[in-house]
Amino acid sequence: MRGTAVWGVECPQRPSQVAGVTMAGFRIPDLNELRIVPHPAVTVLMDFGTGPPVLDGAAGRQQRGSMVAGPGFGSGGAVRVRGENVECLQVRLSPLVARAVLGASPAELDGAVVSLDDLWGREASRIRERLGDASSWQERFALTDALLARRYSAAPPVDPEVAWAWHRIIGSRGLARVDALASEVEWSRKRLWSRFRSQLGLPPKRAVTLVRFDHAAHRLVAGEAAARVAADAGYADQSHLHRDIRTFTGATPATVADELFLAVDDLAWPRGGGRVTRNCATFSRSARPPARASR
Repeated sequence: MRGTAVWGVECPQRPSQVAGVTMAGFRIPDLNELRIVPHPAVTVLMDFGTGPPVLDGAAGRQQRGSMVAGPGFGSGGAVRVRGENVECLQVRLSPLVARAVLGASPAELDGAVVSLDDLWGREASRIRERLGDASSWQERFALTDALLARRYSAAPPVDPEVAWAWHRIIGSRGLARVDALASEVEWSRKRLWSRFRSQLGLPPKRAVTLVRFDHAAHRLVAGEAAARVAADAGYADQSHLHRDIRTFTGATPATVADELFLAVDDLAWPRGGGRVTRNCATFSRSARPPARASR
């Protein structure tokens, strides 16, 4: 039924061979105008179903099928994804490993979404065929992980100073200060900004803001009051939280708390890491039409 969200969600039984890589599988009969909420990871969507997902962006731009989006993609709330009989495997790449896995820096995405074919060429077609021919989701996860591990091992890592700064931002849940990060790695602020952006795809200040938003948004989805989230997540006040959420999603905190994109998140990517023992789950609920962003 149109307006009812029913998602088949699959999780791998083993963690990836590459630290910073997580995966989930989705089978969605009716993907109804899902708002894309920005996330601090690079997203790789590998489509192999009969109904390719269609991403509608700003200014009428459209992308179909397998695609790649950089960290923070969807800011402003103008990006939607839709489709019927969608089957896909979604990979989240830490920006620390994205350059090696993709063969291009996330900075080259420049806040946009690109076709996986444009990045990987024939390799994208081959993995799509193999995913479609696989007899189980665990086989699909294993195929994908082997491919990602091979690509990762063949490329140089990011600078250790950049990696250290990213881990500090993630560990602090977006409360780290950029000046302090530069001082701790004994770099100038300008050098940290330049290396961080060129290798991870966004400047340090943007990374701090995005990680803080992501943490706050998930707490709102968990049912916590906006005032408490604002106080605990490092916002100056509740109005500051409201402005940040509006900037990233084009919506209010109350609307974000009910976003399907976020509600399914902890089912597809359980927090805490470690071995995932759940193979399959179904997420189902009545889905309200996306709220229009007030400008």
